[in-house]
Amino acid sequence: DVPLVVPEVNPDAVRDHQGVIASPNCSTTQMVVAMKPLHEAARIKRVIVSTYQATSGAGVVGQEDLINGSRAALDGQDYQYGTFAYPIAFNLIPQIGGPKHEGYTSEEMKMVRETHKIFGDDSIRICPTCIRVPVSNCHSESILVETERKLSAAEARELFAATPGITLIDDLDNKRYPMPQDCDGKDDVFIGRVREDLSCDNGIAFWCVSDNLRKGAATNAVQIAELLVRSQAAV
Repeated sequence: DVPLVVPEVNPDAVRDHQGVIASPNCSTTQMVVAMKPLHEAARIKRVIVSTYQATSGAGVVGQEDLINGSRAALDGQDYQYGTFAYPIAFNLIPQIGGPKHEGYTSEEMKMVRETHKIFGDDSIRICPTCIRVPVSNCHSESILVETERKLSAAEARELFAATPGITLIDDLDNKRYPMPQDCDGKDDVFIGRVREDLSCDNGIAFWCVSDNLRKGAATNAVQIAELLVRSQAAV
């Protein structure tokens, strides 16, 4: 059984494990980092998440499709896309991955399975929608969590602000919140727009942005390696 590890969330998963250790999907990684302090404080029962995933998540060809497709659209020319089923320039594509389970895609079901495995809790109900957007880098997520114990928005902000690996940018009055352009090239998970859900008593909604090539991939892998070195040194 290969453990999925996000060092800020489940560092104990590497303890006494011999063999392969894996890093989860980029969209899962930033979500579970954001979930962790709320789950520890009030236990999360349900998650509704919509992801807005950058073209860099589809590799070099995805990036080329965005750049060249945008140029062609502005010039009024046709462009043959190499990665996406539809034009990504000036468009949103509400499908990432193939059909998998009762209308959900493989990317969406991966978020469900990986989150359950990382937290060791299959009872967390998760409803994901994954969308490809015409942004070069950094995935964004709109997340709503429902907890067993009520958390105020102020409590949630305090929890986020006190958590290593999370940067809180949350000042709606002054138009300050995380955006892909500001988070590009950074290792943290950025959170803003924290507010209480108007539709249920114990809900907290927030906005989450992270560099999918760094924390979503390379940085998390390096952090896993550092965690392994520390755990072996402690033996």
